[in-house]
Amino acid sequence: MADPSSYRPRPGEIPDSPGVYRFRDEHRRVIYVGKAKSLRQRLANYFQDLANLHPRTRSMVTTAASVEWTVVSTEVEALQLEYSWIKEYDPRFNVKYRDDKSYPYLAVTMNEEFPRVQVMRGHKRKGVRYFGPYAHAWAIRDTVDLLLRVFPVRTCSAGVFKNAERTGRPCLLGYIGKCSAPCVGRISPEDHYELAEEFCDFMAGRTGTYLRRLERQMAEASDEMEYERAARLRDDVGALKKAMEKNAVVLADATDADLIAVAEDELEAAVQIFHVRGGRVRGQRGWVTDKVEEITTGALVEHALQQLYGEESGDSVPKEVLVPALPDPVEPVQEWLTVRRGANVSLRIPQRGDKKALMETVQRNAQQALVLHKTKRASDLTTRSRALEEIADALDLDSAPLRIECYDISHLQGDDVVASMVVFEDGLQRKNEYRRFQIKGFAGQDDVRSMHEVITRRFRRYLAEKEKSGEWAGAEDTPVDGSPAGAPLAAEDGGVIGGPKDDDGRPRKFAYPPQLVVVDGGRPQVAAARRALDELGIDDIAVCGLAKRLEEVWVPGEEDPVVLPRSSEGLYLLQRVRDEAHRFAITYQRAKRAKRLRSGPLDEVPGLGETRKQALIKHFGSVKRLRAATIEQIQEVPGIGRKTAETIAVALARSAPAAPAVNTATGEIIDVEEPDTTGGSSGESVSAGLPDDRRGQET
Repeated sequence: MADPSSYRPRPGEIPDSPGVYRFRDEHRRVIYVGKAKSLRQRLANYFQDLANLHPRTRSMVTTAASVEWTVVSTEVEALQLEYSWIKEYDPRFNVKYRDDKSYPYLAVTMNEEFPRVQVMRGHKRKGVRYFGPYAHAWAIRDTVDLLLRVFPVRTCSAGVFKNAERTGRPCLLGYIGKCSAPCVGRISPEDHYELAEEFCDFMAGRTGTYLRRLERQMAEASDEMEYERAARLRDDVGALKKAMEKNAVVLADATDADLIAVAEDELEAAVQIFHVRGGRVRGQRGWVTDKVEEITTGALVEHALQQLYGEESGDSVPKEVLVPALPDPVEPVQEWLTVRRGANVSLRIPQRGDKKALMETVQRNAQQALVLHKTKRASDLTTRSRALEEIADALDLDSAPLRIECYDISHLQGDDVVASMVVFEDGLQRKNEYRRFQIKGFAGQDDVRSMHEVITRRFRRYLAEKEKSGEWAGAEDTPVDGSPAGAPLAAEDGGVIGGPKDDDGRPRKFAYPPQLVVVDGGRPQVAAARRALDELGIDDIAVCGLAKRLEEVWVPGEEDPVVLPRSSEGLYLLQRVRDEAHRFAITYQRAKRAKRLRSGPLDEVPGLGETRKQALIKHFGSVKRLRAATIEQIQEVPGIGRKTAETIAVALARSAPAAPAVNTATGEIIDVEEPDTTGGSSGESVSAGLPDDRRGQET
């Protein structure tokens, strides 16, 4: 626990201007990001008597080891920079709203020649119209199924569409009238695009025009005694009305607005958002957060607005945003929203009428979400805490192991030997800190030696990071792979997407030590891991192993294993950690094996990418015909010059088969086409082609 006075800036160092500040821990990890109208006044609040601080704020300042700040011109810039840094550093003490799911949207791909209606999740794409979010994907499909009677827009995937174009036969929806079948030319691209725009207009709330048009056409068909057509139009009107009933009118003035409500207690807060478009509720979503600092309702609303609109622009930000409490000050937030939309945005508290009544409904949803979350979380927190305490007691640790790393070795009969490292913090997975390794120190199958190499390489990197940051000054060492201490890792050697960042924003490697190292194996693997740590002079990290046979927990230097009860939460957590490490290792090992088996002679040609390899195979049909081609014939392939053609010819000549295959019964030479090695077989077909005694022998 650090003393805040040890890193408190000297008087006069902190500027009295707007800015953003960062607290860092002893490992230089950013643990809190905040903004302030006056940095001097705001930071002074953190360096007062600890007894006067909120418990969570006190925990943050005692965890921190330094503070730094960046001056900006306006409060709006501070708001934008704070949002960017929270997204980049993921500070543990900041308010972070957690979606309980990835909400689905109804999307229309207006950026394609033939727009497609589909369900989409994740980041929004340019040129795609979105409606929602919806609570469930089936709600989108029900709505689309009703609307396709009137707006038969394409819903098929690109593969189905191309197959229908090739065969000249539409899919089932085309036969039953729920698709206009642009794939076979029943409708022109222009008419289909107009149909998609009408679909979007209806979903955006402009429903009256289409209903009146269908009712007029129905009446005309009836007057002309075309009763079958009139009946179909009647059913279309019914389908549209049924789709509209799913989103009842809540605001009579056809308002576009988002309503945000907050339910909170001392520890947690739940946020609910209703998206109202054209006076109808078009979507709903909810978040929950831990209140890791003393924070007001207005500040919670501000963080929710950052989360909701931080990556949105244009019409995705509505004209009105109704909230239960205004941020303090409100002007920078309102100006920021206006910039995001490109037009004025009204941020206010509803006082009366329909909007206040709807806000009360949103508030009730937020309260119910908080109650439900606390019911689930109570059991979850209790279980994880008990599991960590049981592990600490069983292994005689000083405290609960809040960060656990687990290692596993995987190979197929000694080939493609790889290792995995998975991380659990507070009993939960931290997938952005997973690592994977190739065993480089030797060839062949030796799990014990492999484990020693992996542990050595991982913790050499950790010591190098400490030395780089000035926290540790040890003897000069060189990693097992021969690279200098602290050198960047290759993509396949500990590579990771995301993860903690260095001062310059680049990912850090192996920056933080665990309290417990778990290895998949028994006494030999545990001894190898402990020996690797001892050789590096690390004695403050516990090691254990979990053997698969009897689920025994092995500890270094002990003759007998520690046996946890089968019903133990601690054993269950160790099993989860071990199984996750095994899954991650197997996935990497299979990918490497499949890549190796898919490799062919064209892979040996320097500078020849996947696109030109595919073009060569498509032009000649096979590697055998390509090998027989002249340099001039190879040059006929687009993108292949003479120098490249000569390189290809040389590479193929070197890899030519020694002799043709012969049928020993008839003496006939078997003319076998070489396979297309650029596409390759899938991992499943590779496994299927193995002999029976080699299947399932991955470790």
